[in-house]
Amino acid sequence: MSLAPRFLSTSGYIFVLFGLLLGVSGSAQAGAILVAVGTAGVGLSTTSVSKVGRYLPLAIALALFALAIALPRGR
Repeated sequence: MSLAPRFLSTSGYIFVLFGLLLGVSGSAQAGAILVAVGTAGVGLSTTSVSKVGRYLPLAIALALFALAIALPRGR
């Protein structure tokens, strides 16, 4: 594994962790955006899987990002 996929994977997991922590603490919109960015990073870092295994996480990340944008800003 070269440096770029390893960096994408590690930073993706960090974004997912911070997104979950933000979502639990009350900021669902920012948490969902961070989880979407992290999922996209992990999906892009996988190089040796099939097309479905690579593009399904990207599709989920795109749908989650669209959902996060559509969420109301509840306070």
